[in-house]
Amino acid sequence: MRFSFLGTGTSAGVPAIGCECAVCTSPDPRDRRLRTGACLRFTDAAGVDRVILLDATPDLRAQALTAGLKRCDAVVFTHNHVDHTFGVDELRRFNAVQRAPIDVFADDHTLTHLRRVYTHIFEAHRNVNDSFVATLIAHRIDHQSPFEIHGLRFTPIPLLHGKLPVLGFRIEDARPESASADQRTRSPLPLAYCTDVSAIPPESWRHLRGLRTLVLDALRHRHHPTHLTLQQAVNIAENAAADATYFVHMAHDLAHEQTEADLPPNIRLAFDGLTLGE
Repeated sequence: MRFSFLGTGTSAGVPAIGCECAVCTSPDPRDRRLRTGACLRFTDAAGVDRVILLDATPDLRAQALTAGLKRCDAVVFTHNHVDHTFGVDELRRFNAVQRAPIDVFADDHTLTHLRRVYTHIFEAHRNVNDSFVATLIAHRIDHQSPFEIHGLRFTPIPLLHGKLPVLGFRIEDARPESASADQRTRSPLPLAYCTDVSAIPPESWRHLRGLRTLVLDALRHRHHPTHLTLQQAVNIAENAAADATYFVHMAHDLAHEQTEADLPPNIRLAFDGLTLGE
């Protein structure tokens, strides 16, 4: 079981276009951040290698090439925003390689967005030309109703992204008894993935307990109406008390080396390409 950070940046990415600040011009490769997305790579109970994406960013092609992804079995979406959904068209390459459709999981609000933006995929019969488009199977998910994908259990976690309700996910082995003690020790699961969040509703906190890994939004030091500040994220991380916490969705306000040096133990900034559980 491996969890990889494909991108850790905010919607503009880092470096930001036209910016010459210290972070955007930094020689530290950890300060180069594609849009926030991640993937799980594992072998299922039947011995088949699987890849599940968390969101499909506009940088998905570059992220897949860098990470060496050669398949995609499913995509689980947190919400409908452009920086988390505008890589859907890239999924067609995985269809071609695998010769199979790809399952996508999202709530009603996000599925409505996907069907509107990607009409050429979800209503391919209406296309003027018989084009090469992705083949996707849409699955509607309900808030806090767990679902399984190839032996992993995903529990949606209701979160607030400003005024917009979005989802995080608690991810764990649906059949932990089947894993060896060594596999359980090395696994980053149970893991909660909570990007693009400004507040956690009281009923969602129960999903953030007993975690090995917490992935959490931490945009910058200054207040933002739809994202956590660094200090707010630290407070939540300390309350959740996961074995390890990694911050994502960072703007160019946060220099990796300097920011991480001031963080409490077991709390770190993620960076593009970081893989847990190898």
